[in-house]
Amino acid sequence: MKLRTRFCKKNFLKTNGATEESGQKNTNYPLICVDWSSNEEIYFVSDDHQIFKWSDVSRDSVEVAKLPDDFVPTDLHWLLLGGRGSGGGKGSDTLLVCSNDGRFVILNKSARVERSISAHGAAISSGRWSPDGAGLLTAGEDGVIKIWSRSGMLRSTVVQNEEAIHCARWAPNSTSIVFCQGGHISIKPLAANSKLIRWRAHDGLVLCLSWSTQSNIIASGGEDFRFKIWDAQGANLFTSAAEEHAITSVAFNPEKDYLLVGTFNLLKLCHSTGWTYSSSRFSSPVVGSLFSLSWSADGTQVACGTSTGQLIVAYAIEQEAVSSNLKAISNSRKSITLRDISTGTRDVLDFPQRVINFSLGYGHLVVATTHQVHIYNEKYINTPIIIDGRNDTRVIQVGKKYFMILDATSIWVYTYTGRLHLNPRYPGSQAQIPLLTWRSISLGLDVLAIRDNSDPTMVYLFDLIPGASRQYEPHSLKAKQQLAEIAACRAGTPDDQFVSFIDTNRELFVSESRNLNGERSDEIYKIGTQLTAMMWASETNILVGVHDSCYSIWYCPGEGASDPTIIALTTVSLDTAEFGKHITIESFEDSVVTFCSAGARLPVTVNLYCELLHRALLEGQWPQALKICRLAQHANLWATLAAVATRKHQLQISEEAYAAALQIDKVSYLQHLKTLTPSSAEQMAENSLMLGRMLEAETILLHGRKYEQAVGLALRMHNWRRALEIAQKHQSEAPDLFQKVLQERWKYIKALQREEWDPLYLPHVVKEETDNTPSE
Repeated sequence: MKLRTRFCKKNFLKTNGATEESGQKNTNYPLICVDWSSNEEIYFVSDDHQIFKWSDVSRDSVEVAKLPDDFVPTDLHWLLLGGRGSGGGKGSDTLLVCSNDGRFVILNKSARVERSISAHGAAISSGRWSPDGAGLLTAGEDGVIKIWSRSGMLRSTVVQNEEAIHCARWAPNSTSIVFCQGGHISIKPLAANSKLIRWRAHDGLVLCLSWSTQSNIIASGGEDFRFKIWDAQGANLFTSAAEEHAITSVAFNPEKDYLLVGTFNLLKLCHSTGWTYSSSRFSSPVVGSLFSLSWSADGTQVACGTSTGQLIVAYAIEQEAVSSNLKAISNSRKSITLRDISTGTRDVLDFPQRVINFSLGYGHLVVATTHQVHIYNEKYINTPIIIDGRNDTRVIQVGKKYFMILDATSIWVYTYTGRLHLNPRYPGSQAQIPLLTWRSISLGLDVLAIRDNSDPTMVYLFDLIPGASRQYEPHSLKAKQQLAEIAACRAGTPDDQFVSFIDTNRELFVSESRNLNGERSDEIYKIGTQLTAMMWASETNILVGVHDSCYSIWYCPGEGASDPTIIALTTVSLDTAEFGKHITIESFEDSVVTFCSAGARLPVTVNLYCELLHRALLEGQWPQALKICRLAQHANLWATLAAVATRKHQLQISEEAYAAALQIDKVSYLQHLKTLTPSSAEQMAENSLMLGRMLEAETILLHGRKYEQAVGLALRMHNWRRALEIAQKHQSEAPDLFQKVLQERWKYIKALQREEWDPLYLPHVVKEETDNTPSE
């Protein structure tokens, strides 16, 4: 992938106080204030005090306003109330411009000054609207950072010292501010009584900063000719090799994991982990240092302001998507080449509008332009299905049955025939649409999972099965920690759907989307630690995850999640020292996992027998599954078969599999299960209990009106409160249960030689002792 650039404005020259365009150099103004007001319009201003607008449609610049002669701009930023993907819609009507005398002005869409405020005692180095649009910050060379309301009222002074601040940026969630002073970078949380995080970042001055909305990491560039990447705690993740000149600008892409780096006559497109996709060197004409970089709202174009007054617009091309035998490459802004590797055929797809996103998978190519979505079937490539009215599509995810798009207004799930299947809504969804990323939304086989941005510990699960009640009434799943990434499984049966997620502690958890009874289980199981990325297989319920120095493959993450023994038996971890650093997962199709490190694709094959085993289990071919395990004779396979067979109540197969995996305790338990009435509530409950699903076991017993067994289960688990609740609730159907629970509790207390301490049992202590003492 690389950037294609073009020059949009000649040098600004000053002649007798007027501004004109000329090819001769005299006194040129550095262009350090550049920003997009929409996906087609760029506003820029220099020391000539004139605000210009460049249009992608007309390819020309026009003057829209003139600032006072004593107002020398230092920063410019548009407020897009519709979010990053608003495309300059109804909300993009407020412009912030800062000056070198400590003032800032707020202008409306017609360039009329709404407010002019003297904010600092020295030049303002940075002025930025907050991502949520609630206010703005100004940082000055007087060492002060202030937060203002949208109307320009001072809210607070968050930083105040004597050292000049060169750059300041908001955190993606608007709860912190990162800024640089000298060679140090600091993060100031806005919460009360929070501590400042400060560290030495560069050998020289830190000149520029950017905070990624996708990965929550920070990029910095300095006078030591290097750019670096940090996490939100100040730990260094990447340090570049020294360039020829100082790094003057950095900018993360708002929608993808790209980082743009600008220096003298050089523009570099990098991955967010640091390695470089491509470099564009400007030798003729010489543009000087790139002072300002601004991505468009859809993340496909970038505007660059230079020290010689040039405006450069660049857009990304040669983006690739690979799936099975198909490969799609974007040749230009309006064309994509689709290749079939198996047959050698090649089709060039031209579009009337600019391509802003595309995704390939399951035999379909979905392409989003500025106002349409095109659906291509690999068998009928010449007759696409077109959906109109989908503007500024930010995320596309393809699934086996449906595909999902996230645009500027909502989330949409379509079938491949172009029919709208679901437009999910949940509390506060409309306000959160601009903040959603590909890490916070996941399309599975029959489930759509969405992380709540207002409460990052909450996940909403939408059922995609036609006619399901949860299509518009999602089930909520709450974790203990904030979630960094979620993923719904892409294969299996409607009864075997799981969702996995990585929290902010980098721990991996799995939960069911739906259990065998069609009901929800809120139980969440931890199956891994120190994860940086994860992905489900495209055709089987196998999960792969990347750690710092290795990668792991979970061959049975769903059915075995509740049993740590099964997880240990079905997990394989392999070293990645030969892969390099900063490994990401590009795809997981069939039995091949494709990792990516420093631009190199590294395919790795998982256990082929386990892939075949999962496919046999998916089709219910139990004899075939047994043949595969007997042929391979591997503990991973036997443990996977045992977990799935136990879940499906295939006790005979489960017993053989556990025996082959040397799980003698489970074999003895299964032999006990076989003595119970087949398919009875007791047997099904005991089966669930063996899988570690205690809530499911209790539910089965209560539904089967086996109240005595349900109380006995609670007593076996020493869940005394639950046993008393069941006995009291069903006292009319089983009047002896209540007394039985009290007697067992009395024996337990007597064995401990303690007095009763539980408030639920204290009211019954006197009566309990009265009833039991004579019989002693």
